[in-house]
Amino acid sequence: MIEIKELTKKYGSFTALDTLTLQIEKGTVFGVVGHNGAGKSTTFSILATLLAPTSGTAFINGASVTEEPEKVRNYIGYMPDFFGVYDQLRVNEYLDFYGASYKIPVSERKELIGQLLELVNLSSKYDAYVDLLSRGMKQRLCLARSLIHDPDVLILDEPASGLDPRARIEMREVLKELKRMGKTILISSHILPELSEMCDEIGVINKGKLVAHGSVNEIQQQLQADKIITVMLLGEAGKAIAFFEDDPDVSKMTVTEEGILQFHYAGDQQRQVQLLKKAMLADLPIISFKPLETNLEDVFMEITKGVE
Repeated sequence: MIEIKELTKKYGSFTALDTLTLQIEKGTVFGVVGHNGAGKSTTFSILATLLAPTSGTAFINGASVTEEPEKVRNYIGYMPDFFGVYDQLRVNEYLDFYGASYKIPVSERKELIGQLLELVNLSSKYDAYVDLLSRGMKQRLCLARSLIHDPDVLILDEPASGLDPRARIEMREVLKELKRMGKTILISSHILPELSEMCDEIGVINKGKLVAHGSVNEIQQQLQADKIITVMLLGEAGKAIAFFEDDPDVSKMTVTEEGILQFHYAGDQQRQVQLLKKAMLADLPIISFKPLETNLEDVFMEITKGVE
């Protein structure tokens, strides 16, 4: 559905995007993570045919973004990170204008506009002026605009940027519904936990390069050669500390004031099970023994460690 081949964008001596190669299958929700200036918006602008690459190419539905931009624009719905709305228009007029731009017949547009406003939960704002909408409502209106021609692919650059918690939840629910409809969605966001919840795969871009790609779990496994184990004890921790320190796979042990042990463990899952069995046979007062769960924010911080 989306195929990117060695996509590069340079501005003089500065490389904003560096030989990005990526393939996204139909129906996939793909999240893009990166620092400001990492290359996310550059990638999205090229895919939306708004920016020409220095080299490399990309295809959407088999159409080249550089050689067949008109075809590509019919295949995609693009929502930029910053967008303008026409303040003197009503909501229905705003969407009608874009429907006309895509040559959707007048007879079809009214019903279509009603359906889109229902999808993004703005039916009650059908006749409202755009400039009277909240930021969250404007974001959802822009999303409806990008759906006006029923595109196969959605390219959404920071769709939840600047929204309050309630507005983010509303936007997230709309995106989940679009996922259920089978849309292929390419989305960037700084709300990392929400990306991990919505996305089938994520890609981390750092200094214009794709530095990690896969499901959240796959990336966590790539990054964590050592698992972090947390052990909660009932009673004195001294005996348990001595026991675990004797294991050659244990390193970097710490103990909290509450007596909870935490250490890095180089063994695989089977060896973790064996270690727990040995600990129980040693009559250690263990309440819980489990790997420390990491989230997408932990993964992102680890991958981009040292980046200014």
